[in-house]
Amino acid sequence: MAKDNKNLNKKPKLNPYWIYGIIIAVFLSIQIFSGGFGESTGTQTTPAQFLTYLSQGEVDKIEIVNKREARVFLTKEAKEQSPHKKTNSNSIFPSVTPVPNYKFEFGDLQNFEKEVNEVIKDNNLNTELVYETEHNVWGDFLLTLLPFVVIIGVWIFIMRRMSGGGGGGAGGQIFNIGKSKAKLFDEKIDTKTSFKDVAGLEGAKEEVQEIVDFLKFPEKYTALGGKIPKGALLVGPPGTGKTLLAKAVAGEAKVPFFSLSGSDFVEMFVGVGASRVRDLFKQAKEKSPSIIFIDEIDAIGRARGKNNMSGSNDERENTLNQLLTEMDGFGTNTNVIVLAATNRADVLDSALMRAGRFDRQIYVDLPDVRERKEIFEVHLRPLKKEETLDIDFLAKQTPGFSGADIANVCNEAALIAARKGKKAVNKQDFLDAVDRIIGGLEKKNKIITPAEKRAVAFHEAGHATVSWMLEHAAPLVKVTIVPRGRSLGAAWYLPEERLIVHPEQMLDEMCAALGGRAAEKVIFDKISTGALSDLEKVTKQARAMVTVYGLSDKVGNLTYYDSSGQSEYGFTKPYSEKTAELIDQEISDIIEEQYQRAIKLLENNKDKLTELAEVLLDKEVIFKDNLEKIFGKRAFENPATIEEEMKEAIDDVKEEIKKEEE
Repeated sequence: MAKDNKNLNKKPKLNPYWIYGIIIAVFLSIQIFSGGFGESTGTQTTPAQFLTYLSQGEVDKIEIVNKREARVFLTKEAKEQSPHKKTNSNSIFPSVTPVPNYKFEFGDLQNFEKEVNEVIKDNNLNTELVYETEHNVWGDFLLTLLPFVVIIGVWIFIMRRMSGGGGGGAGGQIFNIGKSKAKLFDEKIDTKTSFKDVAGLEGAKEEVQEIVDFLKFPEKYTALGGKIPKGALLVGPPGTGKTLLAKAVAGEAKVPFFSLSGSDFVEMFVGVGASRVRDLFKQAKEKSPSIIFIDEIDAIGRARGKNNMSGSNDERENTLNQLLTEMDGFGTNTNVIVLAATNRADVLDSALMRAGRFDRQIYVDLPDVRERKEIFEVHLRPLKKEETLDIDFLAKQTPGFSGADIANVCNEAALIAARKGKKAVNKQDFLDAVDRIIGGLEKKNKIITPAEKRAVAFHEAGHATVSWMLEHAAPLVKVTIVPRGRSLGAAWYLPEERLIVHPEQMLDEMCAALGGRAAEKVIFDKISTGALSDLEKVTKQARAMVTVYGLSDKVGNLTYYDSSGQSEYGFTKPYSEKTAELIDQEISDIIEEQYQRAIKLLENNKDKLTELAEVLLDKEVIFKDNLEKIFGKRAFENPATIEEEMKEAIDDVKEEIKKEEE
């Protein structure tokens, strides 16, 4: 019975081509039965031949049409004669009007009438002479209508292209330009992502998990008088998983999920953005409980009156005003939660950030070493890797990498292994992938002179030597003089992940960065342009020490950093010219002091620096082991400290095993 009901409900849909066919058939019928086709038939002849037929008494009637064409109708007897039999059935379509046997065009009407009348009179004939004036009503009507049809068609085509292109979708139709462009994900079919697919982000997952609980079990919170939050704003650097977290919320909540970008509201027509906001919340309310996810909300949520270009269009502000009203106005939407993501929270309007609109702001930070391990485990699942691959080692080798960067590392490692013809991805492939992403593609065929190569080797050996001698400098991983990207050589370090940084640590890092130029000065007694990136790095660090962190004794405990981002729109400095001179002098003094410190270190270890550079010239790539052979173990690496760290790590593993057993 169920199948029968389904078949009954499947009514045949009306195809628009049937309508076009019916209209064409009607026009053909009108032409046929009004004699339109019949009148145009008849065997072509000449006026002289016609006069011969007329003089022989074979013509019954002559029709003169529009004073230029003559149609000849023969008598019954003449039609039976052999010369005229072929003219009897020359009509393709049936017609209700008589069909002429012959037709021809003549010149001057007056002369033609005179000749015909003379022949009729001389031969005493009963031939009838008739005058007809024909008008093609439908043809004239269509010709009149054609320009208007063309103009309307062109207008519709242009408006469709301007409103988003294509014939389908809400944005493709000319009268639907104000409709929302949000893509609706069905909770039963489309949303497959869950929190299991999101590695790391433990704090962020806890916050959004509560939103999922609000939507699944609202009575649990409303019974105590609590209100469902209006929205949550995901803030963090690019690639940290904000969009992925929103997809996981949709998959876990099992409710309709509207996804769109902030730029989807912006259109060239005035008022379209506000209209799309209204339509979006109307659709979400109809399907409540539901979630709206607006990615890159800073496209429309920028602080009002502080646009980058003065005098710009107010369309974004109108859109933002409508969004503010929809999120928390008189017509508040119930059971509609708004998730938004941005990496520019400092430029958002304060009215958008207040409680009641975005009740909670969730900061999605770069992953630490433990979270990077979890992210690696997710992205390593589809790869064919060696069983002995150490994921902890990979997590430690990628400090500062976001989730997107780690996904890229895994993909690059697989491509490198495939390029080398391997059947599994190993540790070296991952190290090569990290080098490829950080430093760029190797350029072994780059033309470089022996003198330049020697200068690069001493430059990189200078970095390695100074960093090895300093306590707070990042430990070295490897040094290479193989050109990569735009650089002729590079040194890889494994920086310690610190939450706070002391001045001594910053100064040691600056001294290590200046070790390359200092080595050139010590060995060759001249410097080159090869230290550009090093100088850029230390200048930024020194300026941050003086103007941001207040680590300069001369300037004092002052900061000129503005976390709100409003200083970007100002044209004046927050300090006087005298203070500006003091800041510049202090930055210069800090950098020069560390440069002289690096020179002194390298002069005291000139023989070891030279030995290291010669090894680097020979092998092109050196590792931590090579430095230990030349310099010995670092004096700052305390064995007791290492033992304590190992003990803590073992204790953590034991606790995890215990939890799993429970």
